[in-house]
Amino acid sequence: MARTEISTLGEFGLIKHLTKDLKPLQPSTKKAVGDDCAVMDFGAKKVLMTTDMLLEGVHFNLEYVPLKHLGYKAAVVNFSDIYAMNGTPTQITVSLGVSKRFSVEDLEQLYSGIRLACERYGVDIVGGDTCASMTGLTISITCLGVAAAKDIVYRNGAKLNDLICVSGNLGTAYMGLQLLERERIVAASDDKAQLAFEGKEYLLERQLKPEARRDILEALHKAGVKPTAMMDVSDGLSSELMHICSQSGVGCCVYEDKLPIDFQAAALAEEMNLNIVTCALNGGEDYELLFTCSLDDYEKLIPIDDLYIIGHITNPEYGCNLIGRNGEELALRAQGWNAFNQ
Repeated sequence: MARTEISTLGEFGLIKHLTKDLKPLQPSTKKAVGDDCAVMDFGAKKVLMTTDMLLEGVHFNLEYVPLKHLGYKAAVVNFSDIYAMNGTPTQITVSLGVSKRFSVEDLEQLYSGIRLACERYGVDIVGGDTCASMTGLTISITCLGVAAAKDIVYRNGAKLNDLICVSGNLGTAYMGLQLLERERIVAASDDKAQLAFEGKEYLLERQLKPEARRDILEALHKAGVKPTAMMDVSDGLSSELMHICSQSGVGCCVYEDKLPIDFQAAALAEEMNLNIVTCALNGGEDYELLFTCSLDDYEKLIPIDDLYIIGHITNPEYGCNLIGRNGEELALRAQGWNAFNQ
Protein backbone atom coordinates (compact mmCIF):
# COMPACT_ATOMS: atom_id res chain seq x y z
CA MET A 1 0.00 0.00 0.00
CA ALA A 2 1.30 3.46 -0.92
CA ARG A 3 2.23 5.71 1.98
CA THR A 4 1.47 9.43 1.91
CA GLU A 5 3.17 11.55 4.55
CA ILE A 6 0.71 13.76 6.42
CA SER A 7 3.10 16.70 6.02
CA THR A 8 2.47 16.70 2.25
CA LEU A 9 -1.15 17.69 2.86
CA GLY A 10 -0.86 19.97 5.88
CA GLU A 11 -3.55 20.40 8.56
CA PHE A 12 -6.30 21.86 6.42
CA GLY A 13 -5.44 19.70 3.45
CA LEU A 14 -5.73 16.64 5.66
CA ILE A 15 -9.13 17.77 7.00
CA LYS A 16 -10.35 18.39 3.46
CA HIS A 17 -9.00 14.99 2.34
CA LEU A 18 -10.73 13.10 5.14
CA THR A 19 -14.07 14.92 4.89
CA LYS A 20 -14.32 15.84 1.18
CA ASP A 21 -17.40 13.74 0.37
CA LEU A 22 -19.33 13.86 3.65
CA LYS A 23 -23.06 14.34 3.12
CA PRO A 24 -25.22 15.66 6.00
CA LEU A 25 -27.68 13.05 7.28
CA GLN A 26 -29.55 15.36 9.65
CA PRO A 27 -31.82 18.22 8.49
CA SER A 28 -30.65 20.15 11.56
CA THR A 29 -27.11 20.35 10.14
CA LYS A 30 -27.12 23.81 8.52
CA LYS A 31 -23.34 24.20 8.28
CA ALA A 32 -20.95 21.31 8.70
CA VAL A 33 -17.17 21.03 8.13
CA GLY A 34 -15.50 24.09 6.59
CA ASP A 35 -16.16 27.11 8.80
CA ASP A 36 -15.13 28.35 12.26
CA CYS A 37 -18.30 26.87 13.76
CA ALA A 38 -20.88 24.25 12.90
CA VAL A 39 -24.39 25.70 12.73
CA MET A 40 -27.23 23.53 13.99
CA ASP A 41 -30.91 24.44 14.23
CA PHE A 42 -32.82 22.30 16.74
CA GLY A 43 -36.03 24.31 16.97
CA ALA A 44 -37.85 23.32 20.16
CA LYS A 45 -35.42 20.48 20.87
CA LYS A 46 -32.85 20.61 23.67
CA VAL A 47 -29.16 20.23 22.84
CA LEU A 48 -27.13 17.48 24.53
CA MET A 49 -23.33 17.48 24.34
CA THR A 50 -20.69 15.02 25.54
CA THR A 51 -16.98 14.65 24.94
CA ASP A 52 -14.58 11.76 25.33
CA MET A 53 -10.82 11.49 24.93
CA LEU A 54 -8.86 8.32 24.14
CA LEU A 55 -5.09 8.23 24.67
CA GLU A 56 -2.72 5.68 23.20
CA GLY A 57 -1.12 3.62 25.95
CA VAL A 58 -3.90 4.53 28.40
CA HIS A 59 -7.17 3.66 26.66
CA PHE A 60 -5.96 1.52 23.77
CA ASN A 61 -2.98 -0.49 22.54
CA LEU A 62 -2.33 -0.38 18.79
CA GLU A 63 -0.48 -3.70 18.98
CA TYR A 64 -3.88 -5.37 18.80
CA VAL A 65 -6.47 -2.64 18.17
CA PRO A 66 -7.08 -2.04 14.44
CA LEU A 67 -7.37 1.66 13.60
CA LYS A 68 -10.75 1.20 11.90
CA HIS A 69 -12.15 -0.50 15.01
CA LEU A 70 -10.66 2.23 17.20
CA GLY A 71 -12.39 4.93 15.17
CA TYR A 72 -15.71 3.12 15.37
CA LYS A 73 -15.42 2.64 19.13
CA ALA A 74 -14.34 6.25 19.74
CA ALA A 75 -17.53 7.48 18.08
CA VAL A 76 -19.91 4.91 19.57
CA VAL A 77 -18.88 5.52 23.19
CA ASN A 78 -19.95 9.15 22.74
CA PHE A 79 -23.27 8.12 21.18
CA SER A 80 -23.82 5.89 24.20
CA ASP A 81 -23.59 8.89 26.54
CA ILE A 82 -26.32 10.69 24.60
CA TYR A 83 -28.55 7.59 24.66
CA ALA A 84 -27.95 7.35 28.41
CA MET A 85 -29.72 10.71 28.73
CA ASN A 86 -32.63 9.36 26.64
CA GLY A 87 -31.53 11.55 23.75
CA THR A 88 -30.57 11.10 20.10
CA PRO A 89 -26.99 11.79 18.92
CA THR A 90 -26.90 14.07 15.89
CA GLN A 91 -23.44 15.60 15.34
CA ILE A 92 -19.81 15.05 16.39
CA THR A 93 -16.55 16.92 16.12
CA VAL A 94 -13.33 14.88 15.84
CA SER A 95 -9.98 16.16 17.16
CA LEU A 96 -6.74 14.21 16.72
CA GLY A 97 -3.26 14.46 18.19
CA VAL A 98 -0.96 12.57 15.80
CA SER A 99 2.73 11.67 15.95
CA LYS A 100 4.99 11.36 12.92
CA ARG A 101 4.80 7.57 12.91
CA PHE A 102 1.27 7.75 11.47
CA SER A 103 0.66 8.14 7.75
CA VAL A 104 -2.29 9.58 5.87
CA GLU A 105 -3.40 6.02 5.10
CA ASP A 106 -3.38 5.21 8.84
CA LEU A 107 -5.69 8.15 9.52
CA GLU A 108 -7.90 7.13 6.62
CA GLN A 109 -8.41 3.80 8.40
CA LEU A 110 -9.21 5.55 11.67
CA TYR A 111 -11.65 7.89 9.95
CA SER A 112 -13.29 5.04 8.05
CA GLY A 113 -14.31 3.54 11.41
CA ILE A 114 -15.62 6.88 12.67
CA ARG A 115 -17.58 7.38 9.47
CA LEU A 116 -19.03 3.86 9.56
CA ALA A 117 -20.32 4.48 13.10
CA CYS A 118 -21.81 7.81 12.04
CA GLU A 119 -23.55 6.28 9.04
CA ARG A 120 -24.94 3.46 11.16
CA TYR A 121 -26.32 5.78 13.84
CA GLY A 122 -27.30 8.70 11.60
CA VAL A 123 -24.77 11.17 12.99
CA ASP A 124 -22.93 13.96 11.11
CA ILE A 125 -19.25 14.88 11.41
CA VAL A 126 -19.30 18.69 11.56
CA GLY A 127 -15.74 19.69 12.45
CA GLY A 128 -12.75 19.11 14.71
CA ASP A 129 -9.03 19.80 14.99
CA THR A 130 -5.69 18.11 14.33
CA CYS A 131 -2.31 18.79 15.90
CA ALA A 132 1.11 17.19 16.26
CA SER A 133 1.68 14.85 19.19
CA MET A 134 4.89 13.72 20.87
CA THR A 135 3.20 10.78 22.60
CA GLY A 136 1.43 8.80 19.88
CA LEU A 137 -2.25 9.05 19.04
CA THR A 138 -4.92 11.01 20.90
CA ILE A 139 -8.58 11.04 19.86
CA SER A 140 -11.06 13.55 21.27
CA ILE A 141 -14.67 13.45 20.11
CA THR A 142 -17.42 15.83 21.12
CA CYS A 143 -20.97 14.69 20.43
CA LEU A 144 -24.13 16.77 20.25
CA GLY A 145 -27.59 15.31 20.61
CA VAL A 146 -31.20 16.34 21.02
CA ALA A 147 -34.10 15.47 23.26
CA ALA A 148 -37.36 17.07 24.29
CA ALA A 149 -37.10 18.50 27.80
CA LYS A 150 -39.75 16.09 29.08
CA ASP A 151 -37.80 13.07 27.82
CA ILE A 152 -34.36 13.74 29.33
CA VAL A 153 -33.34 11.26 32.03
CA TYR A 154 -30.75 12.23 34.65
CA ARG A 155 -28.84 10.19 37.22
CA ASN A 156 -30.65 11.68 40.20
CA GLY A 157 -34.20 10.43 39.68
CA ALA A 158 -34.13 6.97 41.28
CA LYS A 159 -36.86 6.46 43.91
CA LEU A 160 -37.46 3.96 46.70
CA ASN A 161 -38.59 0.54 45.35
CA ASP A 162 -37.69 1.38 41.75
CA LEU A 163 -36.49 -1.59 39.73
CA ILE A 164 -32.82 -1.68 38.66
CA CYS A 165 -32.41 -2.83 35.05
CA VAL A 166 -29.49 -3.41 32.72
CA SER A 167 -29.26 -4.32 29.05
CA GLY A 168 -27.07 -6.95 27.42
CA ASN A 169 -24.43 -8.64 29.54
CA LEU A 170 -21.67 -7.49 31.89
CA GLY A 171 -17.94 -8.14 32.11
CA THR A 172 -17.71 -9.30 28.50
CA ALA A 173 -15.68 -6.36 27.18
CA TYR A 174 -13.30 -6.72 30.12
CA MET A 175 -12.77 -10.39 29.35
CA GLY A 176 -12.15 -9.46 25.71
CA LEU A 177 -9.40 -7.12 26.93
CA GLN A 178 -7.89 -9.86 29.13
CA LEU A 179 -7.85 -12.21 26.14
CA LEU A 180 -6.12 -9.65 23.92
CA GLU A 181 -3.52 -8.87 26.58
CA ARG A 182 -2.83 -12.55 27.21
CA GLU A 183 -2.31 -13.30 23.53
CA ARG A 184 -0.17 -10.16 23.09
CA ILE A 185 2.21 -11.46 25.75
CA VAL A 186 2.23 -14.93 24.15
CA ALA A 187 3.01 -13.46 20.72
CA ALA A 188 5.79 -11.29 22.13
CA SER A 189 7.54 -14.33 23.60
CA ASP A 190 6.98 -16.62 20.60
CA ASP A 191 6.27 -15.17 17.17
CA LYS A 192 5.25 -18.63 15.90
CA ALA A 193 2.64 -19.17 18.61
CA GLN A 194 -0.93 -19.92 17.53
CA LEU A 195 -3.19 -17.26 19.01
CA ALA A 196 -6.15 -18.69 20.93
CA PHE A 197 -9.01 -16.55 19.60
CA GLU A 198 -11.18 -19.29 18.08
CA GLY A 199 -14.56 -19.60 19.77
CA LYS A 200 -14.03 -16.30 21.60
CA GLU A 201 -14.94 -13.91 18.79
CA TYR A 202 -17.82 -12.36 20.72
CA LEU A 203 -15.46 -11.30 23.51
CA LEU A 204 -13.19 -9.58 20.99
CA GLU A 205 -16.13 -7.83 19.35
CA ARG A 206 -17.40 -6.47 22.67
CA GLN A 207 -13.97 -5.00 23.44
CA LEU A 208 -12.97 -3.79 19.98
CA LYS A 209 -16.31 -2.82 18.44
CA PRO A 210 -18.97 -2.04 21.06
CA GLU A 211 -22.45 -0.85 20.09
CA ALA A 212 -24.60 1.82 21.74
CA ARG A 213 -27.99 0.50 22.90
CA ARG A 214 -30.31 2.64 20.81
CA ASP A 215 -32.51 -0.45 20.44
CA ILE A 216 -33.24 -0.55 24.17
CA LEU A 217 -34.43 3.07 24.21
CA GLU A 218 -36.64 2.35 21.21
CA ALA A 219 -38.14 -0.67 22.99
CA LEU A 220 -38.73 1.33 26.19
CA HIS A 221 -40.42 4.11 24.24
CA LYS A 222 -42.62 1.62 22.42
CA ALA A 223 -43.60 0.05 25.76
CA GLY A 224 -44.44 3.45 27.23
CA VAL A 225 -41.67 3.30 29.85
CA LYS A 226 -39.51 6.26 30.88
CA PRO A 227 -36.59 5.41 33.20
CA THR A 228 -36.33 7.39 36.42
CA ALA A 229 -32.51 7.45 36.32
CA MET A 230 -30.03 6.19 33.75
CA MET A 231 -26.33 5.83 32.88
CA ASP A 232 -24.29 3.76 30.49
CA VAL A 233 -21.89 1.17 31.88
CA SER A 234 -18.50 2.55 30.91
CA ASP A 235 -16.57 2.30 34.20
CA GLY A 236 -18.24 -0.80 35.68
CA LEU A 237 -21.67 -1.66 37.09
CA SER A 238 -20.69 -1.02 40.73
CA SER A 239 -19.31 2.43 39.99
CA GLU A 240 -22.32 3.44 37.90
CA LEU A 241 -24.84 2.15 40.46
CA MET A 242 -23.09 4.06 43.19
CA HIS A 243 -23.22 7.24 41.09
CA ILE A 244 -26.98 6.84 40.63
CA CYS A 245 -27.53 6.10 44.32
CA SER A 246 -25.35 8.97 45.50
CA GLN A 247 -26.98 11.51 43.22
CA SER A 248 -30.50 10.20 43.92
CA GLY A 249 -29.99 9.97 47.68
CA VAL A 250 -30.93 6.27 47.82
CA GLY A 251 -29.44 2.82 48.40
CA CYS A 252 -29.63 -0.27 46.24
CA CYS A 253 -29.83 -4.02 46.37
CA VAL A 254 -28.66 -6.15 43.42
CA TYR A 255 -28.65 -9.93 43.18
CA GLU A 256 -25.68 -11.97 42.02
CA ASP A 257 -27.86 -14.60 40.35
CA LYS A 258 -29.63 -11.90 38.31
CA LEU A 259 -26.48 -10.44 36.74
CA PRO A 260 -26.47 -11.17 32.98
CA ILE A 261 -23.20 -12.96 32.18
CA ASP A 262 -22.19 -14.36 28.80
CA PHE A 263 -21.06 -18.00 28.58
CA GLN A 264 -17.84 -17.17 26.67
CA ALA A 265 -16.90 -14.59 29.29
CA ALA A 266 -17.59 -17.01 32.16
CA ALA A 267 -15.58 -19.79 30.48
CA LEU A 268 -12.56 -17.55 29.89
CA ALA A 269 -12.72 -16.18 33.43
CA GLU A 270 -12.55 -19.74 34.77
CA GLU A 271 -9.67 -20.51 32.42
CA MET A 272 -7.77 -17.44 33.65
CA ASN A 273 -8.64 -17.94 37.34
CA LEU A 274 -10.72 -14.77 37.49
CA ASN A 275 -14.01 -14.31 39.35
CA ILE A 276 -16.57 -13.56 36.65
CA VAL A 277 -18.91 -11.81 39.12
CA THR A 278 -16.11 -9.42 40.08
CA CYS A 279 -15.48 -8.85 36.36
CA ALA A 280 -19.18 -8.23 35.73
CA LEU A 281 -19.39 -5.72 38.57
CA ASN A 282 -16.19 -3.83 37.85
CA GLY A 283 -14.97 -4.60 34.32
CA GLY A 284 -16.29 -1.56 32.46
CA GLU A 285 -16.46 -0.73 28.73
CA ASP A 286 -19.65 -2.75 28.20
CA TYR A 287 -21.57 0.42 27.20
CA GLU A 288 -24.83 -1.22 28.21
CA LEU A 289 -27.64 0.91 29.65
CA LEU A 290 -28.17 0.82 33.41
CA PHE A 291 -31.41 2.41 34.56
CA THR A 292 -34.11 2.46 37.19
CA CYS A 293 -37.86 2.24 36.55
CA SER A 294 -41.01 2.48 38.58
CA LEU A 295 -42.24 -0.82 40.01
CA ASP A 296 -45.49 -0.08 38.16
CA ASP A 297 -43.64 -0.69 34.87
CA TYR A 298 -42.67 -4.27 35.73
CA GLU A 299 -45.12 -5.95 33.34
CA LYS A 300 -44.04 -3.63 30.51
CA LEU A 301 -40.37 -4.46 31.03
CA ILE A 302 -40.65 -8.26 31.01
CA PRO A 303 -41.26 -8.69 27.24
CA ILE A 304 -38.30 -6.47 26.20
CA ASP A 305 -35.55 -8.58 24.68
CA ASP A 306 -32.03 -8.41 26.17
CA LEU A 307 -33.20 -6.47 29.22
CA TYR A 308 -32.68 -7.77 32.76
CA ILE A 309 -34.05 -6.72 36.16
CA ILE A 310 -31.15 -7.17 38.60
CA GLY A 311 -32.37 -5.52 41.80
CA HIS A 312 -34.23 -2.63 43.38
CA ILE A 313 -33.69 0.76 45.01
CA THR A 314 -33.69 0.91 48.82
CA ASN A 315 -33.55 3.52 51.58
CA PRO A 316 -30.20 5.35 51.69
CA GLU A 317 -29.27 3.95 55.11
CA TYR A 318 -29.21 0.45 53.60
CA GLY A 319 -26.26 1.40 51.40
CA CYS A 320 -25.33 -0.29 48.12
CA ASN A 321 -25.25 -4.06 48.45
CA LEU A 322 -24.93 -7.26 46.44
CA ILE A 323 -26.92 -10.29 47.58
CA GLY A 324 -24.86 -13.43 46.92
CA ARG A 325 -26.20 -16.75 45.69
CA ASN A 326 -26.36 -18.03 49.26
CA GLY A 327 -28.11 -14.93 50.61
CA GLU A 328 -25.00 -13.20 51.96
CA GLU A 329 -24.83 -9.41 51.77
CA LEU A 330 -21.70 -7.77 50.34
CA ALA A 331 -21.17 -4.02 50.15
CA LEU A 332 -20.61 -2.82 46.58
CA ARG A 333 -17.31 -1.04 46.01
CA ALA A 334 -16.37 1.24 43.12
CA GLN A 335 -13.46 -0.74 41.69
CA GLY A 336 -14.05 0.13 38.05
CA TRP A 337 -11.93 2.20 35.66
CA ASN A 338 -10.25 5.29 37.05
CA ALA A 339 -7.84 6.91 34.60
CA PHE A 340 -5.84 8.65 37.32
CA ASN A 341 -5.17 5.38 39.15
CA GLN A 342 -3.62 3.70 36.11
